[in-house]
Amino acid sequence: MIDLTRRQALFLAATLPFAGAASRARAAAQKITVALDWTVNTNHIGLFVARDKGFYRDAGLDVEILPYGDTGSGTLVANRVADFGVSGSLGLFTQKSAGADLKAVYAVVQSETGRVVFNADRAAIKSPKNLDGLTYGGFGSAWENALLQTIIRHDGGKGDFSTVTLGTSAYEALANGAVDFTLEVSTWEGVEAKLRGLKQRSFRYADYGVPDEHTTLIVSSNAYLAANPKQAAAFVQAARAGYELAVDHAKEAADLLVAANKDTLTNPALIDASLKALNDGHFLKSANGAIGTMDKAKMEAMGGYMFASGILLDGYGKALKQKPDFGAYFTNEFLG
Repeated sequence: MIDLTRRQALFLAATLPFAGAASRARAAAQKITVALDWTVNTNHIGLFVARDKGFYRDAGLDVEILPYGDTGSGTLVANRVADFGVSGSLGLFTQKSAGADLKAVYAVVQSETGRVVFNADRAAIKSPKNLDGLTYGGFGSAWENALLQTIIRHDGGKGDFSTVTLGTSAYEALANGAVDFTLEVSTWEGVEAKLRGLKQRSFRYADYGVPDEHTTLIVSSNAYLAANPKQAAAFVQAARAGYELAVDHAKEAADLLVAANKDTLTNPALIDASLKALNDGHFLKSANGAIGTMDKAKMEAMGGYMFASGILLDGYGKALKQKPDFGAYFTNEFLG
C-alpha cells in the first residue's frame, strides 16, 4: 500500500550550526544517503531545497537523495543501506514492531493528510455509515480495513463493505464509478483531482474515531544515530531549513523541486497547488509554529490504536501481546 502520506516545507533557521564550520565542511563533507518512500512529490520538497540551496553543504554534509525503488525506504534504513529515509507512520510502527531498527527523527507533516474520498454526486453518502454495503478500491493492507471499520462504526454503521484491491488504479476507478470510495492523500491525489476538474467529497479520519497523526516522517536507525549524532543533527536541521523555506518562499521551493526532477515532475501546476494545500492547511508548519517536531501524544495515540487493532505484528507475524514503549519509536533531540 502507498503510505498515505507525502509533502512538506521549511526555511533556514538561525539555530543551524553552519556558520563557523563552512570552510571545514567543504573540505571534508560527511556523505549521507536518504531514501524516498515514493516517486518524487511535495512531501520531499525540503530535502531537495536543502540540497540545492546548499544547506547540507554548509553543514558539512554531502547528501545523496536515493530514488524510490522496489525496496521500501524503511527496509533500506534498517539494513544500513541508507542513513535516513522518508516513511509513512504506518511503516514506522509496523516495521519497528516486527524488529526493524528504526527511529523517527522528523515529522514532515503535523497532522493527517489522508482522507476517505468519494465522488461529490453521491448524494446518498452523507456520513461514513452510508459506506456500508458499498465497494472500496483499496491498496491491500490490514490497516485499511481497520481504519475504515473504525470510521464507519464510529458513525453508527456496521463496517461492512466490499474491497477490490487496485493500488493506484483506485483513483481512476473512483473517477469512472467502478468503485464507490477509496483513500487518498488530500494534498496530492486530492489536489490532482481538483486540477482535473473532478468533484469529490471526503471524510477526515480524526473526525470519526481514528487518532490524528504525523502521516509522513523522516526516519533513521538507532545504529546510525548512535554512531553519528553530530552528523544526524546537522542533517535533520538542514532538512528543516529546507522545509521552512518551502513554507516561507513556496514558489522558489516549488521551482527548485521541479528543476531537480524535470523527467518526473512534468506538471508544475500540480507542485504549486500541492504545496499551497500543504501550507494553507498548516501541514508542514502547524498553526502554532511547530515544524518537524513530533507530538508525543499523537505518536503514542496512533501506536496504541494500531496495537489495539491487531495491526502490529512481531518478527514471526504474530500480533503483539504487549503494548510497546512507543517513546522508543521516535525522538526530537536532533532538531536542536
